[in-house]
Amino acid sequence: MSGAGSYLPPGLPAPVPEPDELSRPFWDGLVAERLRIQRCRACATWQFGPEWICHRCHAFDPDWVDVAPRGLIHSWERVWHPSHRALQGRVPYLVVLVELPDAGGVRLVGNLLGDPLQEVRIGAPVSGVFEHHDEPFRHALLQWRVADER
Repeated sequence: MSGAGSYLPPGLPAPVPEPDELSRPFWDGLVAERLRIQRCRACATWQFGPEWICHRCHAFDPDWVDVAPRGLIHSWERVWHPSHRALQGRVPYLVVLVELPDAGGVRLVGNLLGDPLQEVRIGAPVSGVFEHHDEPFRHALLQWRVADER
């Protein structure tokens, strides 16, 4: 699942997380090639983005649980208009909203790797790809790739 390589053109800085004490377990997990999602210790509700309290029962300090980095495409967008001049000539690219069945249906946004003109199907299975970066500090991003449906 690792070794995605960078999909970014020269001149475009990689997205960089700004981990704080609340989100650090998520970002540290990605560096270790583990996907961690919050789950309430009191009511077992899954949630993302990170919060100090449970969205459902308001208990404090939800736990961080490892989940399989796989899901289903819930929604997607083929981006045609560059948001940065370094992306001119590098469009289209695909952005997906992935639902995680192993985490109560929590959804995460990421890029869909591969041919930007590929057919995208709602409900298609995807697997996570951990993209590692060393600048400006060691971090990883989670991208997605269409999984074998067998």
